[in-house]
Amino acid sequence: MAQYDYDLFVIGAGSGGVRASRISAGYGARVGICEESRVGGTCVIRGCVPKKLMVYAAHFHEDFEDARGFGWTVGESRFDWPTLIANKDKEIDRLNGVYKSLLSNAGVELFETRGELVDAHTVRLGDREVTADKILLAVGGWPSAPAFPGVELGITSNEVFHLPTQPKRVVVYGGGYIAVEFAGIFQGMGSQVTQVYRGPSLLRGFDQDVRDTLTTEIQKKGINVALSRTISRAEKHDGALRITLDDGTTIDTDLLLLATGRAPKISHLGLERVGVETNSDGAVVVDDYSQTSVENIFAVGDVTNRVNLTPVALMEGQAFAQTQFGDMPTPVDHKYIPSAVFSQPPVGSVGLTEDEARSEYGDIEVYQSSFRPMKHTLSGRDERTMMKLIVAADSQQVVGLHIVGLDAAEMLQGFSVAIKMGATKAQFDATIGIHPTAAEELVTMRTPRD
Repeated sequence: MAQYDYDLFVIGAGSGGVRASRISAGYGARVGICEESRVGGTCVIRGCVPKKLMVYAAHFHEDFEDARGFGWTVGESRFDWPTLIANKDKEIDRLNGVYKSLLSNAGVELFETRGELVDAHTVRLGDREVTADKILLAVGGWPSAPAFPGVELGITSNEVFHLPTQPKRVVVYGGGYIAVEFAGIFQGMGSQVTQVYRGPSLLRGFDQDVRDTLTTEIQKKGINVALSRTISRAEKHDGALRITLDDGTTIDTDLLLLATGRAPKISHLGLERVGVETNSDGAVVVDDYSQTSVENIFAVGDVTNRVNLTPVALMEGQAFAQTQFGDMPTPVDHKYIPSAVFSQPPVGSVGLTEDEARSEYGDIEVYQSSFRPMKHTLSGRDERTMMKLIVAADSQQVVGLHIVGLDAAEMLQGFSVAIKMGATKAQFDATIGIHPTAAEELVTMRTPRD
């Protein structure tokens, strides 16, 4: 008789947890998984998937405007928020079902309830307990907000997908990718948007030219960006909200969206009871193989706060399964991970920023271009694309690539393969561009920036 109920039990059925459980089961492991919310996790249920659908919706108003320059006469258009939300919900329901089927078809037993560690081999599931040889923590992250009077009057990205009506005025508090994406979504749908951020430029952690370009472009679109400002208090006022900033400025709004960051979702998980180490940010500390300080407990995804992206959680989950059940020790490689921000215009980035490259390599070459994309030569829209290559001078390896502009994410995926393989600037130069495209700029820049 088996010593444990399962070879592996996973707490959290998001991207990382589902991938790890499916692959492990494929290697013959007996696997159980629990989820207190809906299967699919942050990305599928309350993150990148519904948000990307809303980004598409928000961009139509510009498409209608741009069509005139190409000879189209577009009739009266009207946006209906409830229709978008209902259709979005149908798609999320479908994906939730797909994820459940993936688990079922792989032979993974799903428990739709919260999981909590009792000891190193035991998980409490409501009024019952199960045991497992190995336990994987894949509980993800959760929105966090600063403390100020009236903060409870705001909502987070968890709730924004379920607003019954569209707010006419929106204050977005934060400067990261979630904040800039929702600022663009609401602005595109016709809301009056003010974005408040404590830093001097948006998208902390990205290349400075990306940050400066995006800030300029979203301001052109009509978003009021208040930089180097914090919210002092929020209060109800005339049936809406009044936001007071640290400089005394007041903003009246119908919605306050708190997009000031996310934190690992470790509350009431039982980590202290079992002895799983966490760092000062509340993240579970793991090694290159996702092993925690407790030998048989592992963690992947946002709860580890390594690189908080869905494809990274998928990679970490698969590497865990291959290592523990596939007899293929697979360390997690976080170098040259591409990322995208679905702002308007979007951002694509892979590798080092200019400052990071100077710190690591010292002598670098920077190739940079800013231009009006071909589409807007007829649309008349005042929007520019920025592209940037960062090259290590000695090896001539391309160590960073950054784009702000139409289709940035779609362009970036292919170039990320080249950068991951260690492509040099000479190899970029030897590649024939596709004309006329914006992407060809990345293989035709010949003169380093001063």
